Amino acid sequence: MELYIVDPESLRFFFSSPIIPGTCATKVINGSKPRIGILKAAKRSSLATQKGRQKEPSKELSRILRTEAAVKAIEKKANSKKYNHLSPKPILEALDVAVSHNNWETALKIFGLLRKQLWYVPRCQTYTKLLMMLGKCNQPEQASLLFEIMQTEGLRPSIDVYTALVSAYGLSGHLDRAICTVNEMKLVSDCNPNVVTYSTLLNCCCKQQRFDLIDHILSEMSYHGVEYNVVTYNTIIDGYGKAEMFEVMESSLADMLESGNCLPDVFTLNSIIWAYGNSGQIEKMQKWYDEFQLMGIKPDMKTFNILIRSYGKAGMYDKIRSVMDFIEKRFFSPTIVTFNTVIEMFGKAGNIEKMDEYFCKMKHQGMKPNTITYCSLVNAYSKAGLLWKVSSILRQIENSDVVLDTPFFNCVISAFGQAGDLDKMCELFLAMRENNCKPDYITFATMIQAYNAKGMIEAAKELEIEMIAVKGKSGMILIF
Repeated sequence: MELYIVDPESLRFFFSSPIIPGTCATKVINGSKPRIGILKAAKRSSLATQKGRQKEPSKELSRILRTEAAVKAIEKKANSKKYNHLSPKPILEALDVAVSHNNWETALKIFGLLRKQLWYVPRCQTYTKLLMMLGKCNQPEQASLLFEIMQTEGLRPSIDVYTALVSAYGLSGHLDRAICTVNEMKLVSDCNPNVVTYSTLLNCCCKQQRFDLIDHILSEMSYHGVEYNVVTYNTIIDGYGKAEMFEVMESSLADMLESGNCLPDVFTLNSIIWAYGNSGQIEKMQKWYDEFQLMGIKPDMKTFNILIRSYGKAGMYDKIRSVMDFIEKRFFSPTIVTFNTVIEMFGKAGNIEKMDEYFCKMKHQGMKPNTITYCSLVNAYSKAGLLWKVSSILRQIENSDVVLDTPFFNCVISAFGQAGDLDKMCELFLAMRENNCKPDYITFATMIQAYNAKGMIEAAKELEIEMIAVKGKSGMILIF
């Protein structure tokens, strides 16, 4: 894992050398060379990208390619100290791309380059975006350093900046620091916490299962004259629902209705039916779905996705088909999440025929499968012993522009490992690194289990040593 260090003198972010993963152990490969297949995908990525996007308008394609090239160019220049006369557009565009993809290392690297530019002027909006991203990426210390840098630049933090810092601390589990930040805001003139700040803090409490703090925060809001809004109620309703605290959840909904100025919306509907559906209380889920219909609150695609997953978990597959028919008849547009959910549910049930049917329907509707789609297919085929279909999936991916990730490789490695095809498993392990996907605990554990099952104790030990070595260098891999 690359580390960012703040130099107290220059207050710029620098990087240590990236860790390059090693290759598969020689005893495991037995001298064989990786076969063609997914290995080609990385080398032909630019060609595959163009083929995969050929249906897009030429102007849009040109913009995408220019953006990708600009980000790569900016990343290279960020490694050097000499670039301080760059044009604003490519740097700001590259920063936005990194932030939107939650690539916090790249984002801070580009931000360091941004701060070197002669035209650079500190802006609260930039710091707000970066702090929000760091919260999502569980980087509270980086958020703290970034906030310090902002202050050294003479920029006065806004309410949005403080709220983003609260989010960064709270989502990372540092609720004490988040609460201290809210208290600090009260001491700053014209920077009192508002309903967004408190709703953010409430969301963090729900995420961290600290429901004991919610009443205190709500009381503090009332004391300071901060009125609850729809987001406030939806946040705590969703939090209670995910924790299966149904009585308090319904009580919060009753308070929302009695308030008179905060009516439930589709987000409220989705939170409540998710809570009951996820816990297997299908009758209550359907009851509340009907109740919200009577309130005049219409479902959206997320509602239908929740219903599909809930029916699937309960083994009510006829209901899944009914929901899909309803979507089609009412002219809703199913999303990739919809199809992925249906494919996953039928796959887990071992209904390969229905799963394939919806996979074909998905493609016929012009929707591109992603790694989540392929993971569900691979898992289902592997469980059914249809390894040739897994190989077919790999060929499909080779001719597509899908961006492969670690969970996908874990799926295919597991499929061939369980089938005893260790050569193919090792080939995919090498392909994983060729595609810049870092192996994680699941990758190593899966392969070690496969080698042990075949009695290849030495090979398993070598892989375990590599796993420990990678963990020691990067801190990203867990060990037994």
